[in-house]
Amino acid sequence: MNDLQLSLIAAAGVFVAGVFTYNKIQEYKAKKSVERAFSTDHDDVLMRSGDEPVARQEPSFSLDGSAPGLAGGEASAAASALSAVAAEFSTDDEAGKPASDDQLAARANAASAAAAEQATALVDPLIDCLLPLALEAPARGDKLLPILQTLRMVGNKPVHYIGMAVSGDWEPIAHGGVYTRLQGGVQLASRSTALNELEYSELVTRLRAMADEIGAEPEIPDMIEVMAEARNLHRFVAGHDAQLGVNLQSNGAPWSVNTLIGALEKQGFDVRPDGRFVMPDGEGGFLFSLSTNVTPAEETTARLTLLLDVPCVAPARDGFGAMVACAKALVARLDATIVDDYNQPLSDAALTEIASQVQDFYNEMNDADIAAGSTRALRLFS
Repeated sequence: MNDLQLSLIAAAGVFVAGVFTYNKIQEYKAKKSVERAFSTDHDDVLMRSGDEPVARQEPSFSLDGSAPGLAGGEASAAASALSAVAAEFSTDDEAGKPASDDQLAARANAASAAAAEQATALVDPLIDCLLPLALEAPARGDKLLPILQTLRMVGNKPVHYIGMAVSGDWEPIAHGGVYTRLQGGVQLASRSTALNELEYSELVTRLRAMADEIGAEPEIPDMIEVMAEARNLHRFVAGHDAQLGVNLQSNGAPWSVNTLIGALEKQGFDVRPDGRFVMPDGEGGFLFSLSTNVTPAEETTARLTLLLDVPCVAPARDGFGAMVACAKALVARLDATIVDDYNQPLSDAALTEIASQVQDFYNEMNDADIAAGSTRALRLFS
């Protein structure tokens, strides 16, 4: 043998000896561990005498945040999550008692009423031409929605749909729902125009094609009757399309637009992406708007106009009163005078008279079942 072979044999021998020694050490440690685990040094509860009572302790998850792992903070989080889920589906009342049949019925009625309200907001017999669709068989919302999306507008008139759920309630069509009947609705009028013959003919043609695709038979209303209803509704909309404005005229030099922006933001106005200033109503909408009466390129203006879209603001919000109060606050802040469209000062008596006329306007809208600020009014006057 040469030297290399002898070296390899020696190294292999050392390696085998090392592995054997390591295994023996591990075997010895394991043996000692087993002996300790079953050692008689442990207190055997079965061998205790009767004069040594032991408190019974049931196994449980600790909810103490100091305990480690799931028995600590994680268990608290899990318990909270389970409690939230249980509360969501609980049939108990606020006192923790099981809900009575009357309470359960009341909740079911409330849910049904909410669904009906949502459905009416989409397909409204007062302002829409109803388009019943008889389904050949119950259909899922997942299948219906992509097809219904293909007919959402005719001209500038929106088309909406609702479905009768298997519960018998009309509701907005949603993924996961199953519907036995459908009801479409095309809005009869908008702020600009009434539904016309050309739009209606287009609607009927597209509706029939869509109905074939979903397996439904549409019921088409008579065009002459629909056109008459559309014209009547548009006359009402045109007669109540009221926008009231008050102007602020500078008493001195024109205002710097950059300076105005800061003053208007302090007054509570928001600046919209299109450059409009609006006074928020606290619910995502706005009460009135403000115009600087100049283009974005101009640096100064001597006149501001506050504008209230009367049919779009509910009477309870007192949009005109809020607008006048804002105008008076800006008068003091900007050194201005409240004037009409002809640059004549508006007295408090004149403003009070306008407020009275606004109230009469609201009463007329209520009498027509199109309350200012309602979903119905917002659809018509959008």
